[in-house]
Order: sequence, then C-alpha cells, then structure tokens
Amino acid sequence: MKIILIIVLALVLENSFVNSEVKNVPSQYSTIQSAINAAAHGDTILVAPGTYLENINFRGKNIVVTGTFYLTNDPSLITSTIIDGSNPSQPDSGSCVIICSGEDSTAVLQGFSITRGTGTKWNDEHFAGLYREGGGILTALSSPVIRFNIIHNNVITNLTGVISTGGGGIRMGDGYPRFYNNIVMNNSARYGAGIVLNYTGGQLKNNIVCANYGSVQFGAGSGIWINGNNIRQIVIVNNTVAGNSSLTGYSGIYGGASTLFKNNIIWGNPSPSNTQVSYSAGMTYSLIQGVNSGVGNINADPLFADSNYVLQNSSPCIDKGDSSIIYNDMPDQNNPLIAKYPSRGTLRNDIGAYGGPLAALLSNQLIGVQNISSETPERFNLYQNYPNPFNPVTRINFDIPKSGMVKLAVYDALGREVSRLVNEYLAEGSYSAELNGIALASGIYFYTLRSGSFTLTKKMILTK
Repeated sequence: MKIILIIVLALVLENSFVNSEVKNVPSQYSTIQSAINAAAHGDTILVAPGTYLENINFRGKNIVVTGTFYLTNDPSLITSTIIDGSNPSQPDSGSCVIICSGEDSTAVLQGFSITRGTGTKWNDEHFAGLYREGGGILTALSSPVIRFNIIHNNVITNLTGVISTGGGGIRMGDGYPRFYNNIVMNNSARYGAGIVLNYTGGQLKNNIVCANYGSVQFGAGSGIWINGNNIRQIVIVNNTVAGNSSLTGYSGIYGGASTLFKNNIIWGNPSPSNTQVSYSAGMTYSLIQGVNSGVGNINADPLFADSNYVLQNSSPCIDKGDSSIIYNDMPDQNNPLIAKYPSRGTLRNDIGAYGGPLAALLSNQLIGVQNISSETPERFNLYQNYPNPFNPVTRINFDIPKSGMVKLAVYDALGREVSRLVNEYLAEGSYSAELNGIALASGIYFYTLRSGSFTLTKKMILTK
C-alpha cells in the first residue's frame, strides 16, 4: 500500500512540473498582477522591459516573477523593467511588491527596478501596533528568494493611523528570505530607511545598500535595521553598506546581536553618533569604519574604484575576507588561480559586495556619485547637465570645495522631489552623478545642490 501511495505521489508531482507554464507580460497578460492571478504553483511570470504602474502581490503562490535579465545577464534590463508602485488602488497598500502568504523558497522575484512605493499599513505580528512598512517590498511569514533587483526611491512618509514607518526599501519579517545581489538605494523611512529585518531569519549576500536616508527613530539604522531574537539566524555576508545617513542613532547598521556577520564593508555612513554600527561584537573579517577590534576586521578606506563600489586594485579589502573555502571568490575561467571580475586578487574572499561565490556585477551604470577629481575646487559649482535635453539618461557635474553633507535632488515643475541622486558625506573634490529618467514623464525638471549654506538650482528638459 505504501509503495502504491509513493508511486501516485510521484506521478502527481511529475504532472505538476510538466504542466508548469510561462506566462508572458504584456504579450499575454497586460499586467504582472493579472498574470499572477492566473498562475499556479511552479509557473513563471516573464515580464518584458517597460514600466508597470502597479502594486503586485504573490498571493501565496510559489512562482517565479522575473524580468528578462536572467536570459542574458545584461544589467541594463533590470533598470528598464520597472515596477512603479506610486499609484496604489488602496493608499494603505502602497508596497510595490507584497509576499506575505507563506510563500517558500520556490517563490522568486528577480530582475526588476522597484520604485516609488509608499508602504503598507501593517499590524505588527508581535503586538507592537500598526506600522507602515515595506516601501519597495514587504515580506512576512514567507521565505522567498529576492535577487538581482534595484530597489530605489521608495519613500514612506504617511503617518496617518500608524506609530511609525520602516523599511523604505524592503521590510522582511518572520520568515527566512534569501536576499541576494540587490541594490537598495535612495529609500527613506523613519527607521530602517534601506532594509528592516524584524524577528526573521534569512540570508543577505552580495547586496549594495547605499544612499538611504532620513531615519529618525528606534536607533535609526538607515542602512540595515535588525530587531528580535530569531529561531533561525540572520546571515549577512559580503555586502557593502555605504553612504547611508540618518538624523539620529546609527546610519549604517542598527541591531544584530545574534547575526552571523562577516566579509562586509560598512563605510561612509554619517550620523550624529558618528558611529557606523550599534553592535560590533561578533562582526568578523569586515571593513568597519571606526572599529579597530574583532577577528580579521579592518578600519581603513576601502578604496572604491567608482560609484558602483567595485574595489580598486590597491583596496585593503582584496583577499582579506574569511579564508574558509566556502567563502572563496569564483575563479577566472582563463586563470583558475585568479578571481573572476568583479572580484579581484586571488581566490580568497574579497570583503564587500563583489567578493565570494555569488559575486556579480550589479549594474553597468553608475549607481551613486563618482569622484572625477581629487583636486580641491576653489568654490561650489553646479554645472548644466549634459546632454540637455536628454532621453533618458543625463549627467550632472558639481564641485565641493570643502567636505560635508551634500544633497543633489531632482524636482518636477510642481516642486515635488522625484529623484535623490546624492545624499551623503563627501570630501572636497569634483563629482559627477547620473540621472536615469526612464520612469519620469517628459517635461521640465529642476535639480538642486545643497551643502551647508550653499544652494544652487538649474533647469533641464526630459524628452521622450
């Protein structure tokens, strides 16, 4: 009887696998959500490049929702496949993506630019009250795989009926999500502007968390905010947390006493406490600004080669991660003793997002501000963007004669901020930042540079 039941179960599973389908958006389904609604476990939702003005929910389905990036590994397909959550049907459900119905590790979200979400009103599972969380992505009681996405410019400001707002980029709670090879940048919330991990296990590997800003509560944690004792451990390995800023507390990482934390860079996260992390004991083989203790830890300039946070050849992070083989960089196919780019040096782990077995180039565009000159300018300057008019990418150059907090933001004709290109502490020098206007409508925009008492604004035109 047992043999018969095993055979029947095997046939059912085989039939389920054979019957899995690929549902194409928009050629078969006009929206991502309509494809999800029609999907069954095991199906793949394949989304062509374009802008999808919607807020999607996996609805408990173990499916793969993917852009076309995985077919070619071309990072430009991530920036051109956009889930724009700025117009939710219900204002209290403003997350771009919700995965909160028990989905497991066969539920996958990959290959998207996830932007302009405003968070979801959420009754905390641990009886802490109502919060608005997860501007870009909200996961709860689920264990999805989230990889190769750019989660950016999600801002949660609505305090109506809630205690606070958290997880501007992503909020993960009470599950075991795998969060790999993502960029989390330019998001804002009152705590955990970039990432919130609330009573959850999970893995964060090879992510860049940068330029998230504005956190003011609960220890701040504009880069990563961690709370709760978890049955399953949080693993944070080979990430770069840089250029995040908060108004109180710790801008880099808040919390994480029970976290497995190694091979990470935490650098250039200004805050009033002037401290990158709230808890450094147990952090190993990492570059942590201001921390001079701990096994294998380094306190030195990581020497980024560019604003994608790739390392220079002279970086102190090269070959300085945990020497265990499981953390080794991937070998170059033409020279198996040398690490495959974007890793550098030998096969020993490189500290930061571009080290270890999952290392991959996350963007072929500059994702932050680039220092194009080390000479000290004589005065503040904001130059006319080039090209202008532009479609969809333009570059803005500026000079900073003295170090300090710098903000470069873009506004529409009504004065609404539509993009924050720079919000970090910069040394004196000449800089360049890129604006990708693919998610913006044609029209006139203004960009403003602020540093200390200096403010200057210029106009530009986007044509499509």
